[in-house]
Amino acid sequence: MSGDANSTGTRLNGVDGVPAGPLAPGGGSIFGSTPAEKKAAANTVETELEPNTKKAADGAKDNTSAAARSLDGWETASGLKKVTETWDQQAKMLMGRLSAEKASLRGASGLFMQNDVRTGDQLRAVGPKSKLEGL
Repeated sequence: MSGDANSTGTRLNGVDGVPAGPLAPGGGSIFGSTPAEKKAAANTVETELEPNTKKAADGAKDNTSAAARSLDGWETASGLKKVTETWDQQAKMLMGRLSAEKASLRGASGLFMQNDVRTGDQLRAVGPKSKLEGL
């Protein structure tokens, strides 16, 4: 990660600092990203967000645990232990969410294509061809 907050937003959403979604400024152009953009976003999650998040979470957990050990016997140590447990649970939930988002990004293009093919098949099966067809 470059450390620039907008660079990740730009890669994942297409517009600096603007959240993706149907209600985002600019309307549908942000919401309907291409398969290549979805793949790039999934790759960013895999190669940057997941490893950097894990590294940061593990570092914070290790440092807080070390501080708790150094304060053994003090009330602060038990508070730090509780914070470490909570942090660990939240970090695991975040890692799970990143993994799910990555999988969703990778699967979305295939689902859209399957839906298009299925809709086309259903339309072709509707009935006889129009007499105007082929004119």
